[in-house]
Amino acid sequence: MRTTTAPGAGETVAELVARQWGDHRPGLMYGAGAAGSAGPAVLSRHRTAREAAARAALLVDLLPPGAEPHVGVLLDNTPEFPFWLGAAALAGAAVAGINPTRRGPELARDILHTDCRILVTEPAHLPLLRGLDLPGVRLLVTGTEEYETLLAPYAAAKPGESTVRAGAPPGPGTRLLLYFTSGSTGAPKAAVCGQGRLAAAGGALARSLSVTADDVHYICMPLFHGNAVIADWLPALAAGAPVALRRRFSASAFMDDVRAYGATYFTYVGRAVQYLLATEPRPDDREHRLRLGFGTEAGAVDAARFADRFGVRLVEGYGATEGGASVQRAPGTPAGALGRAAPGDDLAVVDPETGRECPPAVLDGRGRLVNGDEAIGELVNRGGGFFEGYWRNPGAEAARTRHGWYWTGDLFFQDPEGFLYFAGRTDDRLRVDSENLAAAVIENILARWEAAAGVAVYAVPDEVAGDQVMAALALREGATFDPEAFGAFLAAQPDLGTKMSPRYVRILDALPVTATNKIHRVALRRAGFLGPGPVWHRSGGAYRRLDGEGLAALLAAYEAQGRRELLDR
Repeated sequence: MRTTTAPGAGETVAELVARQWGDHRPGLMYGAGAAGSAGPAVLSRHRTAREAAARAALLVDLLPPGAEPHVGVLLDNTPEFPFWLGAAALAGAAVAGINPTRRGPELARDILHTDCRILVTEPAHLPLLRGLDLPGVRLLVTGTEEYETLLAPYAAAKPGESTVRAGAPPGPGTRLLLYFTSGSTGAPKAAVCGQGRLAAAGGALARSLSVTADDVHYICMPLFHGNAVIADWLPALAAGAPVALRRRFSASAFMDDVRAYGATYFTYVGRAVQYLLATEPRPDDREHRLRLGFGTEAGAVDAARFADRFGVRLVEGYGATEGGASVQRAPGTPAGALGRAAPGDDLAVVDPETGRECPPAVLDGRGRLVNGDEAIGELVNRGGGFFEGYWRNPGAEAARTRHGWYWTGDLFFQDPEGFLYFAGRTDDRLRVDSENLAAAVIENILARWEAAAGVAVYAVPDEVAGDQVMAALALREGATFDPEAFGAFLAAQPDLGTKMSPRYVRILDALPVTATNKIHRVALRRAGFLGPGPVWHRSGGAYRRLDGEGLAALLAAYEAQGRRELLDR
């Protein structure tokens, strides 16, 4: 396991939690919109610290001697989740966020791989655990009489000696989170996050986003994912701001919640912003206190639409849960760029095969990247960053840190002024007619099409060599795919390179997504143009439905070139 020293590592999350003691300002809100509710329930900061201390004292007594101090948390965004985050911080233990969309052996693997000796869940998730073999794991079911009875003797606990494991007071290097990365291939990796790095990250975000105690952080992204904890809960904790919980993300209830809680800030990942934009516009869309959204993958087009409709600025950020690299917005950040390297990071865009730094991007007068083949590469941190390793996964850890650098697995390009532009994942690179293209660049262009509610771009094998561009489109309600109109739209885009136009277009009711609302590109690539949903094929400059004789002729061309099997991989 790697060890690092985080910036400002003298402070711990345990200290941030304990600092709430005696503070009777609002700390935690929940239950807005619940059936029969007169309004949201509000707990003070002192009460949230008291609940955390009670669970920390219970945890100290329940953990078997010599066991890894790891607690699995399989919960929706209920108050118990932040209570147990605080409890683990006070006790010097670690929380493993368990993804409730995992099933069967995969779910059991996540719990056992992270050495959880205690699993905290709720009645709604008990069916997920039936039949699983979880030796040595004690189950605590929140919201039950048995749970309340178990917790009752610890109600008077205070942050301090009774809430800390013997001989193990929490320090900056103490593990607090084991958070699974959201990759779609292979078994998820559990990234280690220490208290010092997390406290520093929360404080840095609070300062950069001007978070104060007068803000209200609306947590609608799942707390089992790093985004909600690191970019929402922790900045609020550092700044003394209350958090408001949504059990599960709901686009239709979003603005009602925002008004009920008086929310001023929220985080998002993946397609959440597109879901919000797909809701029916209302006359009161701008009647709220919300001032800022912070997240990833909204895209410049949807960010502009969100600001125009709701009057709320979206700030795109970049930072791995692993802590290996971070990009921060800076004054003068151009449209489409994420910013520059965060202080202390030595970021570079390199060719992943040679390790050589890529030349700066060249943009023509229409904003088109003209040297993508040489400018696009993988973002690395040559200083190593604050990566603390993966739990019991030395192979993945070594791959991330080869040559002493931290390899993000993400594609970027950098302009001559040092501003960084996201260009997709390393497996989102397409090679069309010997030219490298980045899926994210093409997606940002296709997102301008008014009929599109969601866009995903990915590679499918060309029948002769390399790749072809394929796009999956989810249409706005009431819209239909007009191939001639779509072709005319593409022809009118000044920054769409000649090899960027999709050869194949699939129309779907909704794009497939992972548990964290990120587009499930692996599923799309696996289906290619043979999966469900109508597919249109560009041939002779026009889009035509791919079926019947056309599909048979195309498959015959793949067969003739010995590439038919690539479509089945």
